[in-house]
Amino acid sequence: MTALGTDVAAADPLTAAPEAVELVATLTRIGQTVATAESLTAGLLAATIAGVPGASLVLRGGLIVYATDLKHRLAGVSEHTLAADGPVAAGTAEQLAVGARTECGADWGIGLTGVAGPDSQNGCPVGTVFLGLSGPGGTEVMRLQLAGDRWTIRMNAVRTAVAELLRRVGGGDPDTTG
Repeated sequence: MTALGTDVAAADPLTAAPEAVELVATLTRIGQTVATAESLTAGLLAATIAGVPGASLVLRGGLIVYATDLKHRLAGVSEHTLAADGPVAAGTAEQLAVGARTECGADWGIGLTGVAGPDSQNGCPVGTVFLGLSGPGGTEVMRLQLAGDRWTIRMNAVRTAVAELLRRVGGGDPDTTG
């Protein structure tokens, strides 16, 4: 590998995520899988998990549903939810998580939708992110308000998603670990 390639790899936040390493190890240990349905992160979450050696044992796949119509067509978000609540909403994130889980045949589904900027969208300010987690114990949605530029908001959404799934599978309520 060239010096340039080494420098780029060393600076890549997707390959230096200790929480993702822990998530893959935990999912492997408990024999569970994960899938994603991503809007504002456009595949960064799946790429972060896939960057961990051994991820093929736990990552089923992901749906990049950047366009609103694809949230319905690929992830199964209801047209009613999209029309009534919009693409950046708690109900949309919930259905994205459930859609990722069911469409990819995974134990866990993660849905991410939000506004990375530079402008607000449908009345939602920049930094508004909805994170949906669907698993054996049910579905949970969190609203986040993240600060920073587009890249920072997207990366912090990924970090939060990994940390929250790790929380659900690695500790806390034993009913959520299957």
